[in-house]
Amino acid sequence: MIPIKSPSEIEKMRAAGDLASRVLNEVADLIAPGITTGELDRHAGKLIAAAGAKSAFFGYRKFPGQLCISLNEEVVHGIGGPRKINYGDIVTLDCGVNLNGWIGDTAVTVPVGIIAPEVENLLRVTEESLNGALKFATAGRRLGDLCNYIETEVVRNGYSVVREFVGHGVGRKLHEEPQIPNYGRKGSGPKLKAGMTLAIEPMVNMGRHEVRILEDKWTVVTRDGLPSAHFEHTILVTNGEPEVLTWRRKTLLK
Repeated sequence: MIPIKSPSEIEKMRAAGDLASRVLNEVADLIAPGITTGELDRHAGKLIAAAGAKSAFFGYRKFPGQLCISLNEEVVHGIGGPRKINYGDIVTLDCGVNLNGWIGDTAVTVPVGIIAPEVENLLRVTEESLNGALKFATAGRRLGDLCNYIETEVVRNGYSVVREFVGHGVGRKLHEEPQIPNYGRKGSGPKLKAGMTLAIEPMVNMGRHEVRILEDKWTVVTRDGLPSAHFEHTILVTNGEPEVLTWRRKTLLK
């Protein structure tokens, strides 16, 4: 069963989504050469606590970070620590907050200074595949239409979608039904209904789609060592255009 949120529950989801987005933006603004991923993680923890919330990730299946912080060839689930960020890196921040029992979940990949044009294009395509998919997140459409759109756009631009990790429903729990892969067949999957809240999150590799998990048992990297990008919004399905609960400014302004 895919949960349908009531009007009062949607208000709580709006608050959680807004907080997740604000934390993500503030931490993203700190990214600069020389700062460590651990410093970013600690700052996020302070922001979340100051808002009276908790990280939705910390302690989840024993995950040790407030955020997921992934660099370059790291796809998702990177752990903050002593590693310093360098000029030319790309940094993915994935922020989940639990505010009054409701989850907001959002992610962005940030360029550090001037990055290689081919990497900048990877970020652009990934973000645009997310934004373009939103037009399919409306009541009466099949979930497979949204999934197929992401895959089609990504492949058309010469990239690949990660298949082992997917988007998901979100609400009282970090992971609810349905699973939302970034690939699929038009006309397949459940029919979307107003009141569903979904975390849509393209994870796109510059090279092949295969990934592996590092010895820390969390950090997912591309098998071929090429860069990966990740963008995510929590959205509310409506009878018209979806409502983005984790709105933020675009990462790439070009």
